[in-house]
Amino acid sequence: MLYFLSDSKETIMDKKAIKRKSWFSRDQWLFIAMVMPGILFLLVFSYAPMFGLIMAFQDFIPARGFIHSEFVYLDNFKYLFNLPDIWQVTYNTVYIAVGKIIWNTIIPIVFAILLNEIRVQWMKRTMQTIVYLPYFLSWVILASVIVNLFSLDGTVNQILQSIGLNSVNFLGSNKVFPHLLIWTDVWKGFGYNSIIFLAAITAIDPGLYEAATMDGANWYQKVRYVTVPGMMPFIILMTILALPGILSAGFDQVYNLYSPPVYSSGDVLDTYIYRIGLIGRDYSLGAAVGLIRSIIGLFLIWISNKAAEKATNRVMF
Repeated sequence: MLYFLSDSKETIMDKKAIKRKSWFSRDQWLFIAMVMPGILFLLVFSYAPMFGLIMAFQDFIPARGFIHSEFVYLDNFKYLFNLPDIWQVTYNTVYIAVGKIIWNTIIPIVFAILLNEIRVQWMKRTMQTIVYLPYFLSWVILASVIVNLFSLDGTVNQILQSIGLNSVNFLGSNKVFPHLLIWTDVWKGFGYNSIIFLAAITAIDPGLYEAATMDGANWYQKVRYVTVPGMMPFIILMTILALPGILSAGFDQVYNLYSPPVYSSGDVLDTYIYRIGLIGRDYSLGAAVGLIRSIIGLFLIWISNKAAEKATNRVMF
């Protein structure tokens, strides 16, 4: 009798497990169906074009196609490294990208700390919305605004002249233009980045602030010894996540703002590939530059993943 009851219970449990398994499989297929459009998009527009990397090893002529174009193997890479401007373009890319990473970390942190101190909620939300809006605007739109503001007869130079200062050629000076790229990018994105750091501040235990107040700490000391250490895992993670983009200084921004007079300081790898590959119709050389950039980017992603694992005990990929 006891054996019969035990067997019945096991049978019932097996049926429930089979039922749960069937529902689990059905749910998984629903999720897979939802993900499939995104996967197909990546396959068509990201993975399929990788076949075009063969151009980097060919003297590619569009009329002949991939099959009949002559293979030159590493000749394009040898020619690339002998170009006089490739190293200047690489330096421009790294300089501008590193500047963006640094200031897109520091400015949002400072703004998030100050924004967190506002106790009037409607004012806090209003300011957060105002600084967040530029993030949604395209550089095609923002570039026209920046050109009108910083051209020789623009608003900024008119203000400088009104207070007795000389005009500055922001868009035509090789010394000024890289800084214009960095700070306009910071202005566009610091509102979005500050939201992430503001969320990190709200996750800090309020008891730590109370303990600091009881110990006689002032506002600056609370920020230094409580807020910033509490935000440090997020700061490290955001910085590491930005590392793979060090060879991408922002094609859309640079393309819409630069001009031939500032090519020597504002031309980056993305715009360089565009000019020699599409404008100059040297498809093989453009593919060679793009391939090297992708390999270095993949290596930086691997480094950032290892650094994130070591610093925060979290693996990104």
